Amino acid sequence: MRALIISVNFGKPDYQAHAEEFEMLAKGAGAEVVATVVAKRDKPDAAYFIGSGKLEEAVQLAQSSDVDIILFDQALSPAQQRNLERAFNLRVVDRVALILDIFALRAKSHEGKLQVELAQLQHLMTRLTRMWTHLERQRGGIGMRGPGEAQLEMDKRMIGDKVKVLRERLSKVERQRTTQRRSRARGGTMSVSLVGYTNAGKSTLFNALTRAGAYAADQLFATLDTTTRRIWIEGAGQVVVSDTVGFIRDLPTTLIAAFKATLEETVQADLLLHVIDASSPQREEQILEVNKVLEEIGAKDIPCILVYNKIDAVGYEPKIERNEEGRIVRVFVSALDRTGLDGLRGAIAEAKEIIGNNVASLKNI
Repeated sequence: MRALIISVNFGKPDYQAHAEEFEMLAKGAGAEVVATVVAKRDKPDAAYFIGSGKLEEAVQLAQSSDVDIILFDQALSPAQQRNLERAFNLRVVDRVALILDIFALRAKSHEGKLQVELAQLQHLMTRLTRMWTHLERQRGGIGMRGPGEAQLEMDKRMIGDKVKVLRERLSKVERQRTTQRRSRARGGTMSVSLVGYTNAGKSTLFNALTRAGAYAADQLFATLDTTTRRIWIEGAGQVVVSDTVGFIRDLPTTLIAAFKATLEETVQADLLLHVIDASSPQREEQILEVNKVLEEIGAKDIPCILVYNKIDAVGYEPKIERNEEGRIVRVFVSALDRTGLDGLRGAIAEAKEIIGNNVASLKNI
């Protein structure tokens, strides 16, 4: 599908990285990016997000480039999206909808599909008005006489019913996870959760640590579904390791809410391994974004070790760094080359000793 990207530069220092990331998202969704329009603004335009002059330029470029879709690198209000679609006479997909689309593409497990569908429906409910041309008319005829509801209200009720069903199903999954965690806690098993920015190499590291076969690829959101494996680490004993969904800038709040059951593995972990792409020029900004999401889901106070991955790409040597108190805070590894993993295992064992063998007593499970 031929796509035109519209990107808005508000003068933030990380704009270029943000724009490149959005292009990766577009390609990950299967789009062929044929043209890009960059608008510089101090603040969004209320009607179109971009100004009328830049909109006219974009419309002409879309027509001359024969594009099929407009991808907008910001979150649009329903009114802005509707106005832009009328101007382009094409479908307009904003950043939130594009991320949701990629999640729908990547979800493999039953739980993952439920979570994505819930997030999509929640997003859709705010935008129903743009989908129909007959919203002002009342539906009549056999079986529709009497109260007379607008099509919009019927659509909203149907989606609301579906959302309720999905939430009930996900609540059941959450209860099952809680039961599993209680069982692990009773056995004194330490739980370790891998978190990090998308494409930092979490799944590759997970596979290297656990010898699992989780899917890993050089793309954003290669995996969505939480994978859990039990491994033995010298000095720590049995450890349950979980690979979770990656984070990204401006991760839609509907996704965070929908993925609550998955993210519970992070919230309930005894130790977090925050996997960082050591080769990324934006690694500091990515660390901040991950920390922001961890705080949002209530996981900011869980003991955490920073794992700098992909050191093979920047020529670093495997090493361990400690803070002033002597605790391990950073470990440098290459999951691809499987170097530095012994140091990481040792860091997990040391953290287990500090946290305490009876991990169940530290959590309200």
